[in-house]
Amino acid sequence: MEPTVTNETFFYTGTYASADQPGIVLCALDADTGEMRIVSHTEGVDNPSYLALCPDADCLYAASETDEGEVLVYRRDAATSELHLMDRKLTKGASPCYVSVTNDGKWVLTSNYSSGSVNVFPVGDQGTLEEMSALVEHTGRGKNDDRQEGPHAHSIQPDPSGQYAVVCDLGLDQIIVYRMEEGRLVTHRETNQPPGSGPRHLVFHPSGKWAYVVNELNNTVSAFMYDERRGEFNTLQHISTLPEGHSGEGTAADIRVSPCGRFLYASNRGDDSIVLYHIDQESGKLEAVEWTSTIGQTPRNFNLLPGGILLVANQDSNNIVAFQINEEDGRLTHNGFKLEVSRPVCITPVV
Repeated sequence: MEPTVTNETFFYTGTYASADQPGIVLCALDADTGEMRIVSHTEGVDNPSYLALCPDADCLYAASETDEGEVLVYRRDAATSELHLMDRKLTKGASPCYVSVTNDGKWVLTSNYSSGSVNVFPVGDQGTLEEMSALVEHTGRGKNDDRQEGPHAHSIQPDPSGQYAVVCDLGLDQIIVYRMEEGRLVTHRETNQPPGSGPRHLVFHPSGKWAYVVNELNNTVSAFMYDERRGEFNTLQHISTLPEGHSGEGTAADIRVSPCGRFLYASNRGDDSIVLYHIDQESGKLEAVEWTSTIGQTPRNFNLLPGGILLVANQDSNNIVAFQINEEDGRLTHNGFKLEVSRPVCITPVV
């Protein structure tokens, strides 16, 4: 009898866990049935909330979102996808909530939410980190006294060209573009968002022509024309993430664009939904199409997996919920499966 072959896709889940609890959880999704399972987990780190794989997927970087922030380096076993801790470095900032890797794999970027600062670390042998090459502390505040009393760098990522690092600062209502100069961050441009909007996460369109930012505090998505040569964002549109007539409190959280470039998704905490937009292929502007319940509470993060699957991490209902994406119109249908994971807040596919 021939052995059974399963068609599984692996993904890592970051969580708000204490050091003695399962922190980074390796999960698998069966592409044939849609069923999910937990494969293994790591312990020994507080709040490994945000994760990023290096370009060849040999290393995983994790932000430890604590008052004395750290970024950790794990070596991934190519056969099993299990993780082995290789290195850890202080970010010299509080509550690092985002980590990314440049396209060439040479630099790791982190953003420290509470202290409003961003970092660059050179990548050394086997993915380990050398001493920090840049630490930039933002200054200023926004109009929201409760949430914008100071800078809050919520994300940092390379642009498609690799020339620039782009930061969304929720506290300053700014998108800040830095030139990447041999591990240094040199201020290049600042794009102001509407006062009180709170920019959180950004995605680039596969074409490189457009970019989209989800604004946490005023529940909107901003669409931009992106000039890669100049490292410049020009505003096209601001559009709500919430359905018409929505009442009650809530904050927008995450944003993703489909590989085909026709669909954009954003998550709403409070409304507990994923909004689908269609992207006009001529202008880059968005049209809201539908809102789908995440079948859980507080969808902090979600991601797209091969095979047209969207996975949502519902932080406060302790579950990951799977949806099938209709390839014609991008609409979401729950495939019937959930996975219980304690306080999931980031999903990173192994692709």
